[in-house]
Amino acid sequence: MLVSTKAIVISTIKYGDAGVIAKCFTASDGIKSYLLRGILKSKKGKLKIAYFQPLMQLEIVANHKNKGSLEYIKEVKTVYPYASIHTNIIKSSIVLFLSEILNYSIQEEEKNETLFKFIENALQWLDIHDEISNFHISFLIQLTKYFGFYPEIKHIHKNYFDLHEGQFFDMSTMNECITGENLTCFKQLLGIKFDEQNTIKLSSYRRNEILAILIQYFKLHLQGFRQPKSMEVLHEVFK
Repeated sequence: MLVSTKAIVISTIKYGDAGVIAKCFTASDGIKSYLLRGILKSKKGKLKIAYFQPLMQLEIVANHKNKGSLEYIKEVKTVYPYASIHTNIIKSSIVLFLSEILNYSIQEEEKNETLFKFIENALQWLDIHDEISNFHISFLIQLTKYFGFYPEIKHIHKNYFDLHEGQFFDMSTMNECITGENLTCFKQLLGIKFDEQNTIKLSSYRRNEILAILIQYFKLHLQGFRQPKSMEVLHEVFK
């Protein structure tokens, strides 16, 4: 079936000498993987490897057989050309990190319009703003809403947050908990929008602590989730 849809590039891996398999999150069908034959050597073809950089926002025409196998793209164009994401080292590092997060998080071949719209809008916000030091942390917290484990905030005044239960408690539980300064910062970050994320002032040490906590939180709640390799790059750019 021929489908025209928006798509966000999640990852690419080399296939053979000149081919690439591109994993994309599509607006129409969720996660799809496409075989792009000869794209690394093609100079005249319509499909260029430049289209398939991390988290590029595309409009594609593709043949979806929906049999769990690799699909094929017939046409592609950029639907939102980034102005700064791929030229700003901090933004490109964030995008590399988020592409890994999404690669380990989204597995379903099914439409998820609200999640697609969130990612699309978040990346466009990142592209046009400069105060972005807490963007990736805010992104991760907001992302938990779409996977069903956003922290329960009814008892946010309490002194411990149980990472397994996703809830606040008066006392430490038998599970992994956060408390103290990390908890204070974590509470401040809950519920804020991207436009507000930079009002939270975090040292590079504290930002790394909160990020590590969030990665652990994802590991506990998403089967198969792994720690992104690009975390080390983020630590360097936000020193």
